[in-house]
Amino acid sequence: MNNLDEGMNAKLTLVSAQAGYGKTTALCEWVKQCRAHVAWISLDKQDNDWTQFWNYVIASIQERVPGFAIEVLPLIEKGTSLSFSHAITALVNELNRLPGELVIIFDDYQFIELDAIHQSLIYLISYLPSHIHIYIASRSDLAFPTARLLAKGELHQVIMQDLRFQLDEGIIFFRETTELSLTNQQVMELHDQTEGWISGLQLAAISLKRSNNIAESIHQFGGKQSHIADYLLEEVFQHQSEPMRSFLMETSILNRMNRSLCEAVTGQMNSQALLETLEQLNLFIHPLDDQRNWYRYHHLLSAFLQQILYRTNPNKWAQAHIHAANWLEKHGFDEEAVEHFLEGKQYADAVRLIEKNLHILMQFKSIALMKWVSVLPEDCFAEKPMIEMFYISVLLGVGKWEAAFQRVEQARALFQALKEKLTDAEWNRIMGNIYFFSAITSYLQKDLVRTSEYFELVERHVPEGSFFQTMGRNRYQGYDSFDDHLAFINDLHAAHKFLLKWIQHWEYKAEYPFVGFLYATYSKLLYEWNMLEEAEFYVSQALGRKDVQPFARIMIHLAVSASRIQQAKGNASLASELLQKLKSQIDSPDYDLFMLKVDAEQSYLSLRQGSLEYSLDWLRRCGLSHTDEVSLSRLAEHLVLARVLTVCWRMEDALYLLERMYLLLSEEDRLRDRIKVLILQSMALQRLGQLDTALQRLETALQLGEPEGYVRSFIDEGPEIADMLSAYLKLHQGGPSGNAGSVSIRYVKQLLLAMNVTVKEPLKELLTEQEKRIMRLIAEGLSNKEIGHHLNITGETVKSHIKNVYRKLQVNNRLKALQRTKDLETLV
Repeated sequence: MNNLDEGMNAKLTLVSAQAGYGKTTALCEWVKQCRAHVAWISLDKQDNDWTQFWNYVIASIQERVPGFAIEVLPLIEKGTSLSFSHAITALVNELNRLPGELVIIFDDYQFIELDAIHQSLIYLISYLPSHIHIYIASRSDLAFPTARLLAKGELHQVIMQDLRFQLDEGIIFFRETTELSLTNQQVMELHDQTEGWISGLQLAAISLKRSNNIAESIHQFGGKQSHIADYLLEEVFQHQSEPMRSFLMETSILNRMNRSLCEAVTGQMNSQALLETLEQLNLFIHPLDDQRNWYRYHHLLSAFLQQILYRTNPNKWAQAHIHAANWLEKHGFDEEAVEHFLEGKQYADAVRLIEKNLHILMQFKSIALMKWVSVLPEDCFAEKPMIEMFYISVLLGVGKWEAAFQRVEQARALFQALKEKLTDAEWNRIMGNIYFFSAITSYLQKDLVRTSEYFELVERHVPEGSFFQTMGRNRYQGYDSFDDHLAFINDLHAAHKFLLKWIQHWEYKAEYPFVGFLYATYSKLLYEWNMLEEAEFYVSQALGRKDVQPFARIMIHLAVSASRIQQAKGNASLASELLQKLKSQIDSPDYDLFMLKVDAEQSYLSLRQGSLEYSLDWLRRCGLSHTDEVSLSRLAEHLVLARVLTVCWRMEDALYLLERMYLLLSEEDRLRDRIKVLILQSMALQRLGQLDTALQRLETALQLGEPEGYVRSFIDEGPEIADMLSAYLKLHQGGPSGNAGSVSIRYVKQLLLAMNVTVKEPLKELLTEQEKRIMRLIAEGLSNKEIGHHLNITGETVKSHIKNVYRKLQVNNRLKALQRTKDLETLV
């Protein structure tokens, strides 16, 4: 126990030994006296699924810490070997916030082979908080590097020698847990032969109970541990009756078993009695519940039995899997049934179950589905387009866009060739789905022209819409890039044309909720251009559509857009009401996760309305920190966090967060949110008194925003940004070209005008050339008559020009007019 206690001073403790050395038993005993919370994850070969693995981790922690990391779950669902950092970083942030010590135990980690799991686990360990400790029990060395952890003193190792029974422990074992009366010398001989191998001693005890000559039997146990295991298991196995041996082999293929399942696999109607007999014999079988309905074999016994079955009777091996699959399917365990159908090479049945559960599996078991599809022979789903569509959707969901595009191209050729084998309706539906994915792929590549072309093909083949258009729209998926389209597309002018075309094309369809995303995006675009009446019209149309209302991911974007429009129009109470009403409109299994976004938006609205109470309360309870690893999934919330931190005068924290956000957005090529971050950076820097740097950041935002016509991203930040724009204008408007760098003065004035800020124009822009000539002559001391003579105009005309000058300069005499021109330095 002391050896395991030392692991509490390290990040990672590796408990490494061959099968049967009591790794699990030792950890179980240690857990009983451990003062920290313990999350236990038991693994087997079926757990080589990235999503399932990390869902198990969070579920296990939630048993000790209710509600832990619920907002991380959607990121887990989307995580892959390419993008796991977002999810694991979010998990690290949640672990950071736990108040006490936590131990996470991974038992039987040797079954994990998926590289994505290895990589994500070492990533977690690298950033693991000091009060969190990971224990891994494995028969083999870890599949990821640990040298750095060892060098830094962050790895503690418990090896085989630490787990072996000492002689005195062996004597106690035989005296207290068996009915054998062995001498100390006989126990010593067994201990030497097994080298303290705990399972070897257990197997020896089982074997010796049947021996007529204990001394001779002990003598025969010589050899290496692997040979002892084979010998003892074989010896124990051979002493069973024929029905029991058959039962053992056929049920060894099951991860868990009960009476009914065993009867289906073996045909033996006394399966419950056999299970209880095995438990009485202590033959490496463990009950999984107090009622002893479900059992599992020790991995050592299971592996031994499966090897015998596969080697001696491969047909019975396959039949056992098929019988298991049929029972599991009948009783609603479809996912386990798929695994057994695949082992039994019943690929058609596996494909049938995958198709049957496609909707749920695509949302929650995408990694498992990818694994299944990868082992299916291609010809078994060559005419199963939904499986192919699933595979493409997974590639898109995990960010493998190029691979998805190639797969779409292949699918188009493949299914076009099936036209003669299918009805027109079936073929049109297949091709419509393919064209839908082609459109999505093109959109992700920012090619709106091709996206539009593919939408036209979708319309031609499936005018009622594709199944995949609404898939998962009522579940939280964590990636705004798939919903907040305006954040993704940089060319607002092209987006305006594209969105308006397809809204007008689809707006008359009564059951076409996919158009809700376009309405939301278009209203945001119009809002950004400060076209508030038009934006309000389109968002109202969408909110009134019954087909859109059941989909939380659409409704949130529409409601947020509607709220911001009303705030901009001066209807503060209605803006607040819309967000509050949204909370009662959302009906989703992921309600709490959706509310995180709504709460953040309410905090932002509170800031805009000049009331800090809600925002400060949100800051205390939101669970976000400026040290969080930033990700696209929580970008909107982190932007609100940066604003609140700035208002609280935590400028250094805000700037630390904003800089990392800017790097991410630059890498992801997100123009709109880069502009927002630059504006917030400039405001924080200005508060710190770093005006020059602040104006440089503001200038960069203006340079990026002007070509696309960004307005609200600037003016929504209120009087503070107005002052900065005024300072920027004063600094640059005297330039010879009317430009400030690559920013036009006209654009800056447009923003100020939209904020109702009076812009005082320079004299050289206010006065006509003739008026400027008159002012120069006045400055030389000439009278009206002399000025008229000099300019060849009448005295009355001179008076008229001077009156116009007074009016424009807002003065009432020559002296003040001259002083005004001098102040503005326009007379040259």
